[in-house]
Amino acid sequence: MWSPDRRALLAALAVTGGLAACGFTPAYAPGGSADALRNQILAEAPSSTEEYAFVVQFEDRLGRTSDAAPYLLTYSITTETDGLAVTSDQETLRYNLSGEVRFTVTDRASGAVLTSGRTESFTSYSAIGTTVATRASEKNASERLMVILADQTVSQLLATAGSWQP
Repeated sequence: MWSPDRRALLAALAVTGGLAACGFTPAYAPGGSADALRNQILAEAPSSTEEYAFVVQFEDRLGRTSDAAPYLLTYSITTETDGLAVTSDQETLRYNLSGEVRFTVTDRASGAVLTSGRTESFTSYSAIGTTVATRASEKNASERLMVILADQTVSQLLATAGSWQP
């Protein structure tokens, strides 16, 4: 028969010993992959509103860097809008905004590609109301999508940093 104290002890041992045994290191711990990437990746300069929102979120997560950063993030963003809720009068009431980012991190000194990847996601917005309200909803959905895509990009970089960082 198990006692509550024994279960607590076994659970504590499993968490501390089990995670340490598998090599788990928290990304945001001192010496973790997020710490090693902070202020080390310069994002390519944005040329559109979507790219600007993407870069702002990317820099919020990994820090804004100077031209002295050792790595360069280049990216390509594509988006597509599809009507979702169409009335019998052929009026679209809701739109789905899907997006994809293809990214590459290169060593700025050598020009060597260190890692690359792709992320994708979607958001939706309502087209019910005035033209101004619909445009505001569309802009907000686009900004939310760029935040999601930037967060996914950072997550991929953190997860793979050990394999491409010196």
